[in-house]
Amino acid sequence: MQMSFESVFLKAKQGEELSKEDIVCLLSADEHEQKALFELADEMRYKNHGDVVHLRGIIEFSNYCKRDCHYCGLRRSNDKIERYRMEIDELIEAAAGVKKMGFRTVVLQSGEDMWYSAERLSKVISAIKRDGNTAVTLSIGERTEGEYRLLKKSGADRFLLKHETSDGELFKRLRPGTDLKTRLECLKTLKKLGYQIGSGNIIGLPGQTLGSIAEDILIFKKLNADMIGIGPFIPHPNTPLKYSNRGSLELTLKTLAVTRLVLPKANLPATTALATLHPAGYELALSCGANVIMPNLTPMKFKSRYQIYPKKAGSDLEALKLTEKILNIINSMGRKAA
Repeated sequence: MQMSFESVFLKAKQGEELSKEDIVCLLSADEHEQKALFELADEMRYKNHGDVVHLRGIIEFSNYCKRDCHYCGLRRSNDKIERYRMEIDELIEAAAGVKKMGFRTVVLQSGEDMWYSAERLSKVISAIKRDGNTAVTLSIGERTEGEYRLLKKSGADRFLLKHETSDGELFKRLRPGTDLKTRLECLKTLKKLGYQIGSGNIIGLPGQTLGSIAEDILIFKKLNADMIGIGPFIPHPNTPLKYSNRGSLELTLKTLAVTRLVLPKANLPATTALATLHPAGYELALSCGANVIMPNLTPMKFKSRYQIYPKKAGSDLEALKLTEKILNIINSMGRKAA
């Protein structure tokens, strides 16, 4: 039996559990219906998080990657990219700069670059944590349980590992040599070790369905993810998907809104990918459930070289100017940065 948007919307409003079919129904909302969906998600955001927007400063410290994902510009087969690795002392200094700007969370992100062993990264984490007032989030891909354990012991608080898509066959096709099961096992291991975990997906991957997006949201719920990054697919010219269409702005925002309804307490970023897809991407996301922004504070000499997708929003701005721009957006919406 086909459900009406109105009946499912009422279930969501009353806080009832949503099935996969319910979620697909909400994701199918038309222009009029999505306005109501976004308003409800924004109400849910306010109810659970108030008007605070959490700022987390990202340092993208290496664009080397052992993976060959079809959608990512960092893929190992891309021989047109200018590769870089930040030295350990250089990375520690960059993190100190992020802290000096007032950020209370430093996010260390890279491709899956095994040059940065758990021991090397532990030195960076320990240096950042020395003052006791800064959280460290890692986004470095799949590692062994032993490595995750050492990084946690060194002081890492959170770990971001997007599962990208719940469709196992699509996952294998777009991420050669990897599988969804291993990805999800990594997330479960991180949770077991005491990390706050973040997952996420890419909206608009070729071959993706509304059903698989609904499954993504149910995976977020099953994992009890603390943070969920939802961004549109943006093709990179040096990948096999270079001629594919961009992900839909509307579907990305609807996915964000429905995720807020299913996981009211989760932290949902207004992603850089959304800001790249649309000039008002941050504002749109903050209006339909998002409560986090993660400015890219990588040193300028490296910033433009970390190209998962081209023309990333903010890649031409120095850290202070980008932060000022984002603070202006937050303030203009009557929100408070934290």
